[in-house]
Amino acid sequence: MRYEATHATGHKSRCDRDFSARFKQDAYAAEELVAEIGSAFLCAELGITQDTRADHVQYIANWIVLLKSGSKAIVTAAAKASQAVAWLKKQQPS
Repeated sequence: MRYEATHATGHKSRCDRDFSARFKQDAYAAEELVAEIGSAFLCAELGITQDTRADHVQYIANWIVLLKSGSKAIVTAAAKASQAVAWLKKQQPS
């Protein structure tokens, strides 16, 4: 759920995330990495453990290619994940 919630923030009406210009063919991998990092951030804030999911293993090879494509890819993904978490938190009632 945390993973999918982070994905949902990429919509134009939310955080408006589009990696196609920056990462070209690796845009999908970039979005997946943002969702994974965002999920980890949410788990850390909520004090819960994140289960290892077998279906996420398939993304690791794509993330490695993405991370090798530029030294700032991980910084970009973490920054976008942080923005996603902040957006999600703003949606919660006070």
